[in-house]
Amino acid sequence: MPVPSPYAARLDRIPVQRREAEVLGGRTAYWIYGPEDAELTVLAVHGFRGEHHGLEPVVAHLPGAEGTGSTAGIRVIMPDLPGFGETAPLPGRVHDIEAYAEWLSEFAAAVAPGAVVLGHSFGSIVASAAVANGLATPRLILVNPIGAPALEGPKAVLTRLAILYYALGARLPEALGTELLRNRVIVRVMSIAMAKTADPELRRFVHDQHDTYFSRFSDRDVLSQAFRTSVSHDVREFAPRIAVPTLLIAAQRDDITPIEAERHLATLFPDAELVEIAHVGHLIHYETPAEAAGAIRRFLRPLAVPAP
Repeated sequence: MPVPSPYAARLDRIPVQRREAEVLGGRTAYWIYGPEDAELTVLAVHGFRGEHHGLEPVVAHLPGAEGTGSTAGIRVIMPDLPGFGETAPLPGRVHDIEAYAEWLSEFAAAVAPGAVVLGHSFGSIVASAAVANGLATPRLILVNPIGAPALEGPKAVLTRLAILYYALGARLPEALGTELLRNRVIVRVMSIAMAKTADPELRRFVHDQHDTYFSRFSDRDVLSQAFRTSVSHDVREFAPRIAVPTLLIAAQRDDITPIEAERHLATLFPDAELVEIAHVGHLIHYETPAEAAGAIRRFLRPLAVPAP
């Protein structure tokens, strides 16, 4: 039985539409949250092994901004990455950073030209690569950005184990390898490692989200390619080429990119602001979505204020 979302009441007030678009020869499934006539549009990219549901708690806190700021009118467009959720793999392509960045740029041009771009975790790498390569956006938002090589983080040993896990899943006979990669016990171990909240109900929700959505990848080849991409790149290599104002929302207890690395990452952008959230790790989008949404609203407020 699904665990009730603590954010359901907020999310239920937001109109949602599911649509599809043809991008790079494949069909991309995406969801539109909020009014069509909103002042601002945010194009949001989810993280590795996730899909669009993961960022819904943040979306739930964006409309109805506090105070009198006009950024209450925010529309969010969230696609499933190719090979995850309801989006099929890109036909004839290796799912490397070049393919994902090209896909995002083409999707934005077709569905959300001029939108603010947001990326979470692996999505922060994809979004940064696309913007550095020319995707036009007025502002960039990175939540739990991958700001250092995975093998240099505080959990480098676990990262090496993850590399072995995904390599084994790719090399075993297909049925056995796929079963290993979707193994619920391993998924739960990953979830427990990332969760920091002491709230038992919130922990149950986080684990249920991972149980439900963390294995919705199309096949083990795409998963293996995406994993290699996620551990072979980080935002640092793209930051100096990103000229637009950028917001980094980082967690002080993130085991994947330590906060010291996030502070250094902020200095690599020509124009970046760093917001740190305490008592949370790599699951800002689940555990502290209100704080993340508040930082996003403040960052976007100047875009919604008419020029004098």
